[in-house]
Amino acid sequence: MHGRACSAIEIIADDEKSRDACDMTPSADPSMHGETFSVAASHPALPGHFPQAPVVPGVVMLDRVIAAIERAWALRVTGLPQVKFLHPLLPDQHARLTLSDRGQRVHFQIVHATATIASGQVEVAR
Repeated sequence: MHGRACSAIEIIADDEKSRDACDMTPSADPSMHGETFSVAASHPALPGHFPQAPVVPGVVMLDRVIAAIERAWALRVTGLPQVKFLHPLLPDQHARLTLSDRGQRVHFQIVHATATIASGQVEVAR
């Protein structure tokens, strides 16, 4: 599914080069889900965050987490009780999102290379 937008609420430009990439990896364990994504340098949230040295805003990464949970298990997110942003994610960098369904919460981790970019827990309704 490469080249497919990862999020339903993102603004995607008509130009194919500006599209964000998303690759899903099937898991043998139904409680696990993983996908790789990148946020294009042309994403509309980047110029204001920060103009001379853009980084992917946390809200864009959380949007990816929520969209992945909805795709993987058709669950509705009801809260974000714990979220940590540990390192910046730069435009066009590929990151790996891993989800673990643990009942009323889904744990997530976003990693680029060996660095954890963000991690946390998401409350869900079944």
